Amino acid sequence: MSLEIAAGEVVAVLGSNGAGKSTLVRAAVGLLTPTAGEVRLYGVDVTGAARAVPWQRVGYVPQRVGATSGVPATAAEVVASGLLRRRRLRPGRDARRRCLEALGQVRRGARAHESVQVFSGGQQQRVLIARALVREPDLLILDEPLTGMDRDSLEALAATLAGLRQRGVTVVVVVVLHELGPLAPLITRTVVLHGGRVVHDGPASPRHSRDADVLDPHPHPAVPLSIPTVPDLQRQW
Repeated sequence: MSLEIAAGEVVAVLGSNGAGKSTLVRAAVGLLTPTAGEVRLYGVDVTGAARAVPWQRVGYVPQRVGATSGVPATAAEVVASGLLRRRRLRPGRDARRRCLEALGQVRRGARAHESVQVFSGGQQQRVLIARALVREPDLLILDEPLTGMDRDSLEALAATLAGLRQRGVTVVVVVVLHELGPLAPLITRTVVLHGGRVVHDGPASPRHSRDADVLDPHPHPAVPLSIPTVPDLQRQW
């Protein structure tokens, strides 16, 4: 599999369950090692021994992760954890302002000091998105962000992504087929996976909601899920 994503694109990675979507994005942020090839983020090979992911430029919201693991925490505290790094155990002087701004982007600013344990699943997802946004990333990766979201949360997410698109942030959204919903008007490109391979890669169109085999009826050789060039934006960090 070879795939390049350019700066400023809003890309939907589509496919049925087991198509390889989460494997792709987890490899893209250095959480999995491809069987062959390499993954480059801003010119950096994130699959090497150092796993040198440029996290200061990348926001990542993993699939189905709770905002809290039984430990009481406010929304602001969860978001502030996104500012912690391996060599910096404090969020910094301007952490409060940045956290409130990030929560404001997902329409949760007024509830910044409430415990996330009282939030719905969709509201907790918005807090996790704010945790990724607090880094002010150049690249935002969302792995199935629509899971468990109510209508209000979906609208907030769509508004958030619209704002990021205007600012030129690169966005990769991973969703199961048929689930783009209110995000569809924001998508500039769709990539459909089937059996660990790309079966469609092109401008967003109504066809992206169909089954992967319908999108591309011609057979493709099956290959291991290796990602040579996802995404190399031709800039050093």
